[in-house]
Amino acid sequence: MTKTTLSEFQESLLTTGGYDTAQDHRAPKRARKSWWTTLVYSLHVSRVFPMCALYEPLGKLTTQNWAGFCFSVVTCAERLGMNVHFEGWLNRKKHDGPVVYLCNHMSTTETILFPPAILPFGPFNIVAKRSLLHLPFLAKAAANMGLVPIDRKSPREDLMNMLRICTERIKAGNSFLIFPQGTRQAVFSRARFSSIGAKIAEKAGCPIVPLVVDTRCQLTREKGFLKHFFKDFGPVDTSYDIRCACGPVIPCEKSRAMHEKTFDWMATRLEEWGLPVER
Repeated sequence: MTKTTLSEFQESLLTTGGYDTAQDHRAPKRARKSWWTTLVYSLHVSRVFPMCALYEPLGKLTTQNWAGFCFSVVTCAERLGMNVHFEGWLNRKKHDGPVVYLCNHMSTTETILFPPAILPFGPFNIVAKRSLLHLPFLAKAAANMGLVPIDRKSPREDLMNMLRICTERIKAGNSFLIFPQGTRQAVFSRARFSSIGAKIAEKAGCPIVPLVVDTRCQLTREKGFLKHFFKDFGPVDTSYDIRCACGPVIPCEKSRAMHEKTFDWMATRLEEWGLPVER
């Protein structure tokens, strides 16, 4: 079995706009649903945190190393028999400059999946929950990689801080990845789709690029004793493939209009994949 390299993956996105797991890069049989499969996959999803924490004090935490740590989730999924499919990334090449990426949020997988995909199109930062900074030795590494933490305790204060920080960094040339649903949701709902991303895009004067993912292979752990300790890493079901689509560039205009266009594209694409949507 041949393993896909990070450079091959990124070159495919840049030249063809997509990536599909080659037959000889995937295990011939899908791994059965078991604690071992879940453990193997979860370790590859979570390894980025200790690796970044280890490399940062040594002065070796580059964006390419970060992307490499994250890319292991792709090769792991393929070794477990899943297909990884990316499409539409030539859309991103149509705009030369920073954008606000808005994506649905299903699992921890997409937060690890995006650095290898987005970095070839320019530097970017991520808006994420502040609790990630509580992991041992991760605070400096997260700051180095551009993570912007939010508390989710004071929505108005979070909004003002995000508008200020994101606008400053976008004008400095960095894109932003935001999950407008806030927390992981199995159903993509208009009621839970925050307009904060569109407001940031309007204030910064940049376009929006919508993204959608299907990462049902490992959803949040909702039941059992382990949910108190490993909520982010539910049972892995390799019968589901990993999919990601990049939508068209939505030009900067009033935030309400951008918000509606972004939601409509994302909802339509997810419906085409058979995922639940509440309009």
